[in-house]
Amino acid sequence: MLYPYESRSREVKDLSGVWRFKLDADNVGLQEKWYEKPLEDTIPMPVPASYNDMTQDVRIRDHVGDVWYERTFIMPSTWAGKRAVLRFGSVTHFGRVWINGTYLMEHKGGYLPFEADISGMAAPGDEVRVTVQVNNVLDYQTLPPGEVEILDDPYKYEKPIRVQRYFHDFYNYAGIHRPVKLYSTPQNYVKDVRVVTDIDGKAGIIRYETEVCGSGQVRVEVRDAAGALAGTAEGGKGEIRIENAVFWKPMESYLYRFTVMVGQDDKAQEDVYTMKVGIRTVSVDNRRFYVNGEPVYFKGFGKHEDMDIKGKGLDQAMWIKDFNLMSWMNANSFRTSHYPYAEEVLDLADEYGILVIDESPAVGMTFFNDENKRMFVPERVNDQTQAFHKSVMRELISRDKNHPCVVMWSVGNEPSCWEEAAAPYFKGVIDETRAADPTRPVTMVSCAFPYGKKKDKVAQMLDVVCINKYYSWYEDSGMLDVVEYQVRKELSLWYEEYGKPLIMTEYGADTIAGYHSDPPVMFTEEYQIEMIRRFNKVFDELDFVIGEHIWAFADFATKQGTTRVIGNKKGVFTRERNPKSVAFAVKARWELM
Repeated sequence: MLYPYESRSREVKDLSGVWRFKLDADNVGLQEKWYEKPLEDTIPMPVPASYNDMTQDVRIRDHVGDVWYERTFIMPSTWAGKRAVLRFGSVTHFGRVWINGTYLMEHKGGYLPFEADISGMAAPGDEVRVTVQVNNVLDYQTLPPGEVEILDDPYKYEKPIRVQRYFHDFYNYAGIHRPVKLYSTPQNYVKDVRVVTDIDGKAGIIRYETEVCGSGQVRVEVRDAAGALAGTAEGGKGEIRIENAVFWKPMESYLYRFTVMVGQDDKAQEDVYTMKVGIRTVSVDNRRFYVNGEPVYFKGFGKHEDMDIKGKGLDQAMWIKDFNLMSWMNANSFRTSHYPYAEEVLDLADEYGILVIDESPAVGMTFFNDENKRMFVPERVNDQTQAFHKSVMRELISRDKNHPCVVMWSVGNEPSCWEEAAAPYFKGVIDETRAADPTRPVTMVSCAFPYGKKKDKVAQMLDVVCINKYYSWYEDSGMLDVVEYQVRKELSLWYEEYGKPLIMTEYGADTIAGYHSDPPVMFTEEYQIEMIRRFNKVFDELDFVIGEHIWAFADFATKQGTTRVIGNKKGVFTRERNPKSVAFAVKARWELM
């Protein structure tokens, strides 16, 4: 799916802003057909944003089920004869849309876009009412999974209480999280473009394939960063060779402007679509990861789309700050833990030259607190879940396939990959991912082991092994002296067993900014520094370790519980983006790498 960039033939109208919002406290709105007329008894609600933290009403924050959004807009009078497409960047976790009371579309999955042509539902100059039903329920056929529990013990509860249980460690924010856009195209238009780049000596090669709806000739041109013409091609599929090309590299971004034109002849351009392209290659062997044939060491973070008040709502100011902080830290990469991030974020990663491990929302597929419970069983994560997981990977790749920053696909985070049924489940997902994009390596992030009853049964299928470990934190708490031995021992066993390069994608310690102790004790800034230092010391000894991603970039919100004090505090930065002491220590390390 192409992002709606403006061009000579396309206009984009941003429908973000303040919408009308209504809590469906009893989940009766669909049955009562609230979409048939303007919503009543609404409150203002910003879009994009999570709705949970916007009010002082605990019923809204903790609601399980449906809420409703609505706004009106004017269909531009200049769009006569054009397609008008309504596009949602994401609705978490399920969205159903009506136009003037008439059903338009629906989408399952809270982190990917969906759109539909509304040209036949409203004339240019008309006022249009768009109504959206948003549902935040997680079950075993959603990603992430979850289950709804009804608490009905009359001894403890006056009336039954509906509670959402989930197994991932970040807050289940919900709402319209990314921009809502209305855009126009001609009737003959570019539907999709796929670009794959290669390098031949000093020359850059761009292989492309377009999908056009309607008739017309296709012409492609590439311009360099200064606007000079670098190459052209004719036809819907082809190759452009650029001599003495400038390649896209980590921390050294260079982007070409790639334009597809559709018309009846060379002069009559009905549709024009332009996007940015970076020329680069990625590859992997049993000890290294390469970009443009040069080995790369991943320095960076696991992150979250998370901030005060707006929750998971896209905030461009916050992301510019985050990219500047990553550049200041000398980081070159991050993982979209644990779901696809907004497309606007990947555009920034392209611009900044930041490597991205693009991850699906398959997180929380394990029961950490009950080893006797199985996740991959017919009554939980099953064939229906796998079919949805495959569709998510296809949608993710369709959306992000042309970003040079995306160098690897991650099919999930910390599943029970030691269960027997996990192997065929993930084999199907991994095969589907490779079929959709054979040009990028595939990984999955594991919390299992290379031995014993929790031996990882999926790692052998991957190109790169990624693992999360918290020695001296969740186990052997406070025992910093065990860290180096345990890191060295276990990582060596991972390589001996699977023979694949390894990234430590999570390691770190909860740290309260301003808490200090010598000798270091847990939750102090000194403990965070010392733990990370000891991990890093061993990484430097092992030549198959190709990266370190500290957990986490910044503190973030989680569900309430006795193990979390107003969120997860493992951030190198606070939730407000103030550096903890460890930021300066890691910055100095990465500056030398």
